[in-house]
Amino acid sequence: MRIDGPAGIPSPGHPPGVPLPGSGPGHPPGVAPYIIPPASFRRGTHQGCPYNIQQETLDAEEYLPSAISTIPAAPPLLLLEQVSKWYGPVLSLNQVTLELNAGITGLVGPNGSGKSTLIKLATGLIAPSLGRVTVRGRNAADWKARDSIGYCPDHDAFYEEMSGREFVRTMAKLNGFAAGAVTERSEDVLNRVGMSDRADRKLRGYSKGMRQRIKLAQALLHDPELLILDEPLSGIDPLGRHEMLDLFHELAAQGKCLLISSHELEELEKLTNHVAILSRGRIAAVGTLQQIRDLLDDYPMSVRVVLDQPKELARYLLDLDGVLGFDFDDAGLGLTIRARSPERFFTSFQKLVLEKGIVVRELEPLDDSAHAILGYLLGGSGKT
Repeated sequence: MRIDGPAGIPSPGHPPGVPLPGSGPGHPPGVAPYIIPPASFRRGTHQGCPYNIQQETLDAEEYLPSAISTIPAAPPLLLLEQVSKWYGPVLSLNQVTLELNAGITGLVGPNGSGKSTLIKLATGLIAPSLGRVTVRGRNAADWKARDSIGYCPDHDAFYEEMSGREFVRTMAKLNGFAAGAVTERSEDVLNRVGMSDRADRKLRGYSKGMRQRIKLAQALLHDPELLILDEPLSGIDPLGRHEMLDLFHELAAQGKCLLISSHELEELEKLTNHVAILSRGRIAAVGTLQQIRDLLDDYPMSVRVVLDQPKELARYLLDLDGVLGFDFDDAGLGLTIRARSPERFFTSFQKLVLEKGIVVRELEPLDDSAHAILGYLLGGSGKT
């Protein structure tokens, strides 16, 4: 381990032509990162260290030159801070705060919850009445911020007389691609969304799924860091959905941030377990499905247990911590248990079956899905 000298000055013995630590992609040239030596390193002179460190304990400022400092963390890809939006007397969003970085986040909520408004704010299409919306630290309405955004809207806005290929190439030209790069980039994104062999057909003859793919292609043209996709799986056949899910995972693995609004909760669960749930214009919860579920101790959890002797288990259930009740299956092969606090229930349940020697053939939580969580948070069925 070595500490380099002041910014741009290599320490003694630094090989010529070798970049300083901290230079290269992601770091300003020649600025060494802030390095904290291990404890053993601080207890005297270390061979190869350009600084003589004699004190037993030193703060970073005492042995590092002032020119060496931390590299500031990059601003969040998308940040909404205390954002409210009125449409006349109607409050659509109410003090929403949301921060997103690389990865996939699902945006769910019932009709009228504010999803469309949040998406329009995030893309800079409308301005907040209160609060601030930024993309990489810039106002979302700024053209530099929009250069980081790829948007796939739920509604269609095509030139129907064009072919899919003509439309994507037109979008590339409007995006500022040089003439020589338009065709290459257009073909690349058409291939990624699986439309290369169908792109010469007129848009007016496209199915819903084909239109979705073309919209996604134009959103990917300029290789944006932030992708905002409104119902991107709507109208796509099962095989196409599988292909789209693979593409979304691939984009996330490349460090992209994807905000995906969808009514297809089952498909969304296959894509990500990180969700932001909107209810009545406010963020009801943000996190993984399990994290959110663990916070809902006031709501009952349902667990289906399959075993050979359900009545034997039933004798002990009501004595377990958090168990509210149970129902026998019609076939008599098991029962459904209603309980609070998943952690406490499963701990006590495991202890019970081991002590009593009860053989459990199957155990399945019935309400860890997005539908069930959404229903609990919104006080309804969870339907969107």
